[in-house]
Amino acid sequence: MDAMRTVSIEELGRHLASVPGKPRVVVSGNVAVPWEAVRALDENKDAYTIHALNAPPGIPDREGVTAETCFVGAGMRRHRDLSYVPSRLSLVPVLLQRRLPPDVVIVHCAPPRDGQLSLGIEVNVLPAAIEGCRGRSGRVIAVVNDQMPYTYGDAQVPVEAVDLAVEVSTPLAAHDPLPPDADSAAIGERVADRVPNGATIQMGIGGVPDATLNALTSSSGLRIWTEMFSDGVLELDRVGALDPHHPLTASFLFGSRELYDWLDGNHRVRMMRTEHTNDPGLIAQQRMMTSVNTALEVDLFGQANASRINARIYSGFGGQTDFIVGALHSAGGQSFIALRSWHPKADVSTVVPLLDEPVTSFQQSAIVTEHGVAELWGYDQQAQCRHIIRDAAHPQVRDELWEEAAQLGLA
Repeated sequence: MDAMRTVSIEELGRHLASVPGKPRVVVSGNVAVPWEAVRALDENKDAYTIHALNAPPGIPDREGVTAETCFVGAGMRRHRDLSYVPSRLSLVPVLLQRRLPPDVVIVHCAPPRDGQLSLGIEVNVLPAAIEGCRGRSGRVIAVVNDQMPYTYGDAQVPVEAVDLAVEVSTPLAAHDPLPPDADSAAIGERVADRVPNGATIQMGIGGVPDATLNALTSSSGLRIWTEMFSDGVLELDRVGALDPHHPLTASFLFGSRELYDWLDGNHRVRMMRTEHTNDPGLIAQQRMMTSVNTALEVDLFGQANASRINARIYSGFGGQTDFIVGALHSAGGQSFIALRSWHPKADVSTVVPLLDEPVTSFQQSAIVTEHGVAELWGYDQQAQCRHIIRDAAHPQVRDELWEEAAQLGLA
């Protein structure tokens, strides 16, 4: 393959117009979508499939555009032609190489250093997409942004792996952490009380994970092996709660500009491909692996729905099942589902007798709400049910849940 060629956005548009048929175009997802190239694609190609993980608002939504994903973000949730492909996140790279091979891959990169671009804050499934695309003589395009942090590990892409590049200077979407609300803080404290010094942590973004990290600042020797992290990890590093001799392993990031500045050129952070970070076998090898995830609702059998509302896909499996399985097979590992007992917007209990929606995960160590910790692992189903009602459910629905439990044969 020839060396990477830098072109104007107009040239890129003409190039994309020449791609035959209705191509599958994989783009960086989360907050790293290469918007300049997406607009060029949409303006020059009548019909195409755009594949992105957890895409934010802005994905083109018109006739001729199929929005394809294994994890639905706000930018695709109500798309007129959504193609949701259920998959554990660890297996999405396999899909992109075998079942959903891309014709074009567009990645958002930091400028090259020593002949290597960097995928920056979004590695995820992109290395597999690039390999699958090159394996079928597809086209790899880089949007090179001097405001993207330069990261290492699987983030590095040789310039010769890229056909065309477009240079931009665009600030990344950033989010400053907010103080946790009272319920999130209470949940975070309860989870943190269960995390021993020296444990390895996985948690996502949101009020409860942020609150948990806030409550871990007095810990020591913590390690990070996760899909993603945000500013809470930066604070743990600042106060010396992390193991200074162990790298931080993640696959994508989202946070403040301070986080991005800290990340740039930081060799302590290893941005790895999804099939590495989310491999349950590798997760299980981590010391006292502790997985903290959330859900939309849980039931009296300990099942969690984190994916669907009224049967409509809201997100997807993500990495929840990968990390639950990996954590429980880790020596001293544990896995928590942490959520509020009451949904503030829907004004309903998040603990229900039996899920109406497809199950995302089950067999956690415990369910944690602001009211307590419901122990699951190692107890029979009747005891699990008692713990969920007594220790996790909102007090005003407990009587009703006891009645439902009896009808389900759990009490």
